[in-house]
Amino acid sequence: MSYELVCGIETHIELATKTKIFCNCTTQFGGEPNTHCCPVCTGQPGALPVLNKKVIEYAVRAGLAVHCDINNNSHMDRKNYVYPDLPKAYQISQFDEPVCVNGYIELDSGKKIRIERIHIEEDAGKLVHEDGYTYVDYNRGGVPLIEIVSMADIATPEEAKEYAEKLQLIMRNVGVSDCKMQEGSMRCDVNVSIHEKGEPWGTRTEIKNINSLSNIVRAMELEIERQEDILDAGEKVIQSTMRYDANSDTVYVLRSKENADDYRYFPEPDILRFYISPEMVEEIREGLPELPDDKLKRYLAMGLPENNARLIYKYRHVTAFFDSAVDQGASPSNVLNMIIGTIYAALQTEEDKENFNIKTTASQLAALVKLVDDKKIRANKAKEVLAQMLESGKDVTEYIKEEDLAGLSDDDLRKICQGAVDANPKAVEDIKAGKDKAINVMFGYVMKNSRGKADVKKAEQIIREIIG
Repeated sequence: MSYELVCGIETHIELATKTKIFCNCTTQFGGEPNTHCCPVCTGQPGALPVLNKKVIEYAVRAGLAVHCDINNNSHMDRKNYVYPDLPKAYQISQFDEPVCVNGYIELDSGKKIRIERIHIEEDAGKLVHEDGYTYVDYNRGGVPLIEIVSMADIATPEEAKEYAEKLQLIMRNVGVSDCKMQEGSMRCDVNVSIHEKGEPWGTRTEIKNINSLSNIVRAMELEIERQEDILDAGEKVIQSTMRYDANSDTVYVLRSKENADDYRYFPEPDILRFYISPEMVEEIREGLPELPDDKLKRYLAMGLPENNARLIYKYRHVTAFFDSAVDQGASPSNVLNMIIGTIYAALQTEEDKENFNIKTTASQLAALVKLVDDKKIRANKAKEVLAQMLESGKDVTEYIKEEDLAGLSDDDLRKICQGAVDANPKAVEDIKAGKDKAINVMFGYVMKNSRGKADVKKAEQIIREIIG
């Protein structure tokens, strides 16, 4: 039987504040267990929370980046549940007045995935399972989160992946989070239901804490298959919380799924309501950087090939480097080729490209590229020089001297071309016999003896004149 998919995603993103949401403990990743915590974030009796203003600013920044409206009046709520990673037995979150509402992310197809809300909340601690025991590390407890809740507009696993990837790119580019899924600073809960076409939506299940883009696709595929088998057997899908295990490539039920009523939300009595002024919202809006999709469109308008432009547009430090070199007069195409052809060879991972810690400056690259643009050196030579510059951090003038930039006279080029003809009699015979590819042998001789300065087209014309 044929079924249609209905999917929405709840994305938890750890904010890049230096301190936690309600206390002064560090948000730094790692550290010995239970060393980044205090009475407030471990819920000790008598310890009172104080809301971190930076968390609100980051939430507004995130919301504006995905076209949300901002609620000027908002407050925190208590979400009640009992679990070992939450020592006070409730989470301070938001329920009926989230900071942001009614946004969207546009996919490459033009389809808009609507965002219902973005609210702020505290993260829970982490359970560590070892040798049959479970340990609790509260370092992560109290780290500020935004939860971005999409509408159920996603129709395929591939759309889910693209939505999550675009969300990740946007949040990184506006600087609210590093969104490192491998470190848990971005986690996706994927809600999945299927139904026959024309019939009401089916019962949904929620796959919790998916930690990679590829796992989103695989977990959804497996859960869709599981639900199809249940419905094909004439049984009913039970609303459940699921877990995807990448090691065994399986999805399995953790527990029956809670509804909002189960959490017994009520306004947080220890934190006052807060007001987000329109002036604050506009100030944050004006400070937003260019968003990734807008940046890609600008690069395509420069005439850059889309496949190549996509290799840089999602890394904010790379694009800042690219834009700076171009602003200093270097051609966009040659700057791009140098980045993806030479610099990327030294940056093996996504994190390397995101951090973009290289010794060469944009000004140094621009100076090198302009030599290529002005045809004073060839692209291959420039790539060799750039590799050396990346190692040393030195300017191009350390590797290319004035005498290297001197042009090649027509007389000198003719002498070299004559030498190529004299040194390759077999190639000459082949060319005379109509085997035009044999002239490539001549080009190798010419480029070597001119130290890469020769104009190949002009050399070809001279060689053919000499051969007659």
